[in-house]
Amino acid sequence: MENMIINIKKTVLLFLSIVLMAVSADKLYSQSTVGTQNALNIPKRSPGNTSYFVDPVEGDDRNKGTSKDKAWKTFKPVNQLVLAAGDTLEILAAGIFRESLLLKAKGTQKLPVKVKFARGRYDLFPDSTLKKQVYISNTINTTTRDQSKVAALMFDNCSFVQVEASHAKFVMRGKMIETFINHCNNISLHGLSFDYQRPTVSELTVTDVKESYADLQIHRDSRYSIKDSILTWEGEGWRYQPDWYWQVLDRKTNEVQRIAFSEPIRYVAMGDNQVRAYFKQNPGFETGKVYQNRNVIRDCAGIFMQRSKNISWGNLHLYFMHGMGVVSQFCENIKLDSIFVIPQENSGRTSAAWADILHFSCCRGEIEVSNSYLSSANDDAINVHGIHLRIIDIPAPNQLKVRFMHNETFGFNMYQPGDSIDFIHTATLLPFGSNLVTASEMLNEREILVTLKKPVPGEIKAEDVIENTTWTPEVWIHNNTIARIPTRGILVTTRRKVLIENNGIQRTHMTGVLVNDDAASWYESGMVRDVTIRNNYFLQCGEPAIEILPENSVQGNAAVHSGIKVYDNTFNLVGARMFEAKSTEGILIKNNTVIMRSPLKPIEELISLKDCAGVEVTDNKIKP
Repeated sequence: MENMIINIKKTVLLFLSIVLMAVSADKLYSQSTVGTQNALNIPKRSPGNTSYFVDPVEGDDRNKGTSKDKAWKTFKPVNQLVLAAGDTLEILAAGIFRESLLLKAKGTQKLPVKVKFARGRYDLFPDSTLKKQVYISNTINTTTRDQSKVAALMFDNCSFVQVEASHAKFVMRGKMIETFINHCNNISLHGLSFDYQRPTVSELTVTDVKESYADLQIHRDSRYSIKDSILTWEGEGWRYQPDWYWQVLDRKTNEVQRIAFSEPIRYVAMGDNQVRAYFKQNPGFETGKVYQNRNVIRDCAGIFMQRSKNISWGNLHLYFMHGMGVVSQFCENIKLDSIFVIPQENSGRTSAAWADILHFSCCRGEIEVSNSYLSSANDDAINVHGIHLRIIDIPAPNQLKVRFMHNETFGFNMYQPGDSIDFIHTATLLPFGSNLVTASEMLNEREILVTLKKPVPGEIKAEDVIENTTWTPEVWIHNNTIARIPTRGILVTTRRKVLIENNGIQRTHMTGVLVNDDAASWYESGMVRDVTIRNNYFLQCGEPAIEILPENSVQGNAAVHSGIKVYDNTFNLVGARMFEAKSTEGILIKNNTVIMRSPLKPIEELISLKDCAGVEVTDNKIKP
C-alpha cells in the first residue's frame, strides 16, 4: 500500500512538472519570440477581434505587434499567425520587404479579416520570399524540371478577407508572382497597384534608319550591356540576349504587332542609352516606331489564382506583369471590375503585360470582367478555355489513362470525384459519350489515371480526348476597352452562357473576338452553345472582326458550335471581312452597322460561312 502511494505521488509530481514546463514554454514564446517561427513550424492562432500592425520603418519584430507604437517591422511575425474573425492587419508605412506576406486568415461573412496597406511604394525583393513548386496553365518552363515560383503576396487557405490598398504601389525587384491566391474563398482586393523596377520586356525607339544601320534609343528602364557587338538585356536576377521575337508599336495608329528578326545584328554603344545596330539587310527597323523584346520562355504569372472561389478584384492597376498575366485555374466565381492594364503615366513605357492579360483555364461559376482598360500586352487580352487531355490507354473497363499534350500546360490534376466528362472525337470535335469521375490519380507530371462511374465507350479512336465539363464557366464581359493587342481581343470557348457587350475593341492585330476549340495544337476546349455579342465597337481590328473557328479536320453529322448571336454592334473595317464561321449551327447577325471604305459591299459579301446551318442575316447597315 505504501509503495502504491509513493508511485501515485511520483506520477502526480511528474504531471505537474510537465504542466509547468508547458506553461513556462508558452510564456517564453509569447514574451521573447512573438512572431518567430516555432520549432514545429505551427502557426499561432489569433484569438480574433485583434489588431496587428507592421511598420517597415519604425517597427521591430521583437514587439508584440498589437499596437501602432509596438508594431512589427517585417511580415515574418504575421506569417506565423492564423488570423481569425474580426482581426485587422494594418501596414502603417510603405517600405522595403525582403520576405513574402504569407497570409493565413479565417474570417467570417459578418466578421471578415481586414488587411490595410498605407499609401506609398513597397519594394518587394525575392531574397527570403516564398518559393513554391507550382504548375500554371500555359506557363510551364520546359527548359528546366524546376517549376518553382516566387510569390510576393500569398493568400493560402483563407476565407472572408478584405484587402484595401488604395494608393499603395507594389514594385517587384525580380521575377515574382505579384499575388498568389491558393485554395481561398470570399476574398476581395481593392486598390492595389503592381509594377516592376525592371520590366522583363525591354523597349527601344528607332530614331534613324540608314542603309546599313539603325540608331536606337534604349528606354531608361531597359538595362543592357554590349560585349563583342552582342546586346544583352539585364534585369534583377535575369539576363538574356534578344532572339527572333520582337513586337513593334506604331504610335500613330496605336497598333502593335509581332515581327521576326532573322537578320544578324551587331550592336555598338553610342552613349546616353543610344545604340547603333548594324546589319546587311534591315530586319524591320522603321524610324519613329517602338520595339519591344522579351525572352519567350514562360516561367511565371503576374497574378495566379487556383482552386479558389468568390474572388473579386476592384480598382486594380497593373503597370507591368511578367508571365501569363492574371491566371485563374480551377476557380469559381471571379469578378474583375475596373482593372487598368497600362504602363504608368509618364513612365515612357509601352508594354504592361509579358503575354496574355486575363487568362482563365478550367473555371466554373461566373467570370465577370467589367469597366476595365486592357492594353499593352504581348498576347490576348482575355482568354477563357478548358483543356482537352488525350486518351492514351484504357487499363480497365471503367478507367482511362489520359495525358496533357501541350508542352506548356501540365502538372496539375484535372479531375475530382464528382466531375463530369465528355468524350470528344478529335477529328470532328463532337462528343460521343459522357461519364462521371469517381477517382483521379496523378501518375506523373503529364499523365492521370481517371476512374469512372460507368464503362468507357467502345468507339474511342486514336488521339481522342476528354473534356471536364463541370469546370466550364458562364462569362460576362462588358464595358471594357481593349487596345494595343498583337493577337486577339477576346478568345472564349465554354459551353455555358457567354455575353460580350458594350466593349470597345481597338485595332487588335488579329481578330477582335475568336471562338475556337481544338484537340490537336493548344488543346484548348471546348464547344460553345450560347454566345451573344452585342453593342460592341470594333475599330479596325484584324479581320474577320469576329471569327467562329473550331479546328475540326472532319465535318461530322452535327455542328461543333451553336447559338451565336451578333447584333447591335458597330464594325469599322479595314478591309471587307466582318464575320466568318465554320461548322456552326444557329447564327443570328442582325442590326449591325458596318463602316467601310468604298466601294461599299453588301453585307453578304462581308460574311463567310462554311458548313454552317440555321443562319439569319437581317437589318444590317453599310456606311462609308
